[in-house]
This record gives sequence, C-alpha cells and structure tokens, in this order.
Amino acid sequence: MPFENLSEKIQYTLRKLTGRGKVNEKDIEDAMREIRVSLLEADVNYKIVKEFISEVKVLALGEKVMKSLTPGDQVVKIVYDELVKLMGDEAVPINLKKAGTSVVLVVGLQGSGKTTHVGKLANYLRKNNKLKPLLIAADIYRPAAINQLVTIGKQLDIEVFQLGTSVKPQEIVKKGLEYAKEKSFNLVLIDTAGRLAIDEALMQELVEIKALSNPDEILLTVDAMTGQDAVNVAQTFHDKLNITGCLLTKLDSDTRGGAALSIRYMTKIPIKFIGLGEKMDELDVFHPDRMAKRILGMGDVLTFIEKAQESFDEEVAMKMAEKMQAGRFTYNDFLDQIKRIKKMGSLKGLLSLIPGIGSKIRNLDIDEKRFTYIEAIIGSMTKEERNNPDLITKSHSRKSRIANGSGRSYQEINNLTKQFEQMRIQMKAVMGMDESQMEKVSKGQAPMPAMQASKPKKGKGKNKGGFRF
Repeated sequence: MPFENLSEKIQYTLRKLTGRGKVNEKDIEDAMREIRVSLLEADVNYKIVKEFISEVKVLALGEKVMKSLTPGDQVVKIVYDELVKLMGDEAVPINLKKAGTSVVLVVGLQGSGKTTHVGKLANYLRKNNKLKPLLIAADIYRPAAINQLVTIGKQLDIEVFQLGTSVKPQEIVKKGLEYAKEKSFNLVLIDTAGRLAIDEALMQELVEIKALSNPDEILLTVDAMTGQDAVNVAQTFHDKLNITGCLLTKLDSDTRGGAALSIRYMTKIPIKFIGLGEKMDELDVFHPDRMAKRILGMGDVLTFIEKAQESFDEEVAMKMAEKMQAGRFTYNDFLDQIKRIKKMGSLKGLLSLIPGIGSKIRNLDIDEKRFTYIEAIIGSMTKEERNNPDLITKSHSRKSRIANGSGRSYQEINNLTKQFEQMRIQMKAVMGMDESQMEKVSKGQAPMPAMQASKPKKGKGKNKGGFRF
C-alpha cells in the first residue's frame, strides 16, 4: 500500500483529535508536531513540511474549527484539503493527439523501472484510449535493454521496433517514427537510455531525440524509493527537456513516499501515473484527492469501483445475480468470480481501498496462493460436479478423488464444499431481501440472513488447512 508508514502515523495522530467535543490550542500544537515528524521521516522536503504545517495550523486554530461541534473532524478535513493541494489538486490527463500519431518520450535514470513502465503505459493506453501502440527500443547502452522491451512486447502482443545496439538512438527513433506512419500506428512510445547518474552526454542525446520526435508528452519515470533526491533528478531533467509529467514507480514498495509529496510542489511537474506492482496491468492514473484519502484511512471507493468495472461486465453481473437469487450458483461461477477478482489486483491491495479497512490489514498475512489452491480443486472436479455442487457435498469417494487430483488434503476439500454451500445459502437469502431489509442489515438493526448456518459447531472451529471467504 502506498505511504503505508506515513499513513499509519498520521491516522494515529488524528485519531487523538476526532471524537472529542472540544480541542484546544495545545491539542492542535501537539498534533501538528507529530505530523511534522511523520512527514520528515517520510522524506518529504523540509521546506514543504514547514509550509504545510504552518497552513494547517492557521486553519485549524480558526474560529470555525474551535467552536465546531466536531473540531477533530474539521482538522482532518483541513489536513485532507492541504494534502490534495500539495499533490496537485486534481488528476492531469496525458497529452495525446485527437488525430494522427501521438508520441510519448519516456526518460529517466537507470533502475527507475523505465523500460517496464513503457510496456505498462502502452498496455494502459491501448486498453483505455483504444490506441494501436508501437514501442521504439532506443536504449542501446544498458545490457539486455532491447531484449527486455522485446520480451515485454511479446507478453502484451505489442510490436517493438528495434535496430540492435550498433545504430545510434537518434537514427533508431527516426526510422521507428517512419515505420509507425507507414504501418498506421497511432501511438508511439520511445524507451530511451538511462544512466546511473545524470551526465551531459545523456542529456544531449535526449535533447536531440526530443527535437527529432517532437513528442506530445515527455514522461519522467521516478523511483519512489529515491526519496528527496527524486526532486533534484526531476528538476535537472525538467531544465533540459521541459518534462510534461511524472510516472512514479515502485509506489507499492515499503517506501517512505516523500517523492510523491515533494515533486509536484517543488518542480510543478504533475504526477500523471503511478506504478503499483510488477504486473503489466498495475498502472494507475494519479489522483491527488484519492491518494490523500488513502493516506488518511478514508479508503478509495472510486478506484475500487473502477477496478471492478474493468473486470466485471454489467450483463455478466446481472446473470450472476439471477443465478444467486435462484440458488443456482455453481463451482464454474465461483471459478469465474475468482479469476475476475484476481484481475483486479492483490486482495490486500483491494481491501485497502475500502474505507476503514486499510489500517486494520497492515499486518494481516493474506495468502494469495489460496486462490490457486481453490482453482486446482475445482479443476479436479468433473464437468458434472462443477455444474451440480450437491453431487460432492455428501460423497466421500468424490472428495477423495478430487483431493488426489488437486494435490490438496481431504480436509481442505471438505472445508471448501461446506463453506461453498453456506455461501450459496447466504447469497440466495441476501439476493431475496427488499430495500428496507437491506437498510436494516447495513445499519446493524437486523442480522445477516443465514449467518447462523456459517457458525462452526462447538469444538470444530479450528478449520486447519481450510478456506475462508
């Protein structure tokens, strides 16, 4: 989760204020001191921290807050607003032509994840902007850089233009753009060379490539783990190339995250995308307001909904709802749901987007392999068994056969079938509820239907090696 340590510390500090009927100047001073330390530990530039704390303090000590019935909540709102402002107010879209071929020049230091994110960005724009991308391999210096891009291209089924390592990058870019025009590609992404440190030769080469390609967007990849030095790197590239946006990588790592909170404010370069994992679809648009909510433990419902919409077709969802209501939910349906959830990303990452849950799962060990185990178990069932779960429920021989076929224990098969049956009962009951019943359940005024069926019997609640949904 991005900004995990910073998020936990700020939330802890603000929790001391919320819920109070009254706060005084000392309470605000103490909270601001703790937040200041948290931001500095997260490697946020000290000038930014000083201005941020000063602005929050002035607003928090205002008459409107001090006389409010919920002063702690008002302070949280102020911190949220200032965090959003710090990170850029709103998402900045990528610059693309409405017609013709759009060119994106991707630059950055070696090791920042540049080549990988060229592929991620191409995949994202193909999917969301319906474009036909071509990748140009212009990094001839780093060993295996071209091979890496070609491998990524094959993985994504995106063509890569390359002329090997003996041709100058400028010539490769020139020929690549000609090829893109000839073959009607409407998006070109250029993977350029990086260095371990900025040098004059690197910058001159990039300046010449920029002049040749006339890019619509110049994206700088910045490793979030580099901390405050990321600001200096960004400023140097910006001075030479006039960077139009940042792509912040490795934001899912155990990083202090100061780069994201510093770059926009110090350089005025907007952060346009963030890399949140190793998979090729783990790239998101950077929304300052959503990130601020995640830092403060408010969740990120909009991102959760977007991920769900990408993975779940509305028509398929309607058919699934009808099946649930009729009690015809099968193992095939269950397997389909698992695959769609996996497409949305890691389970822990998804749960962190739900308000109030993020901080609670920080130290929770969620074994993603359990999905794989369940897939193996369902894959070992016959077609008839997958379509008719009742065939397995009370059949010892079928469970034994499935256990042998999947390489899982008999107890796991037994637990899965029991819990699947309980889940089917609950789904049918929930789908049959009217709006007033749903509202009572959501407010805690009524129990969830069929929950009694899911309670383990006395002495049998250990569930070793089993599954929980």
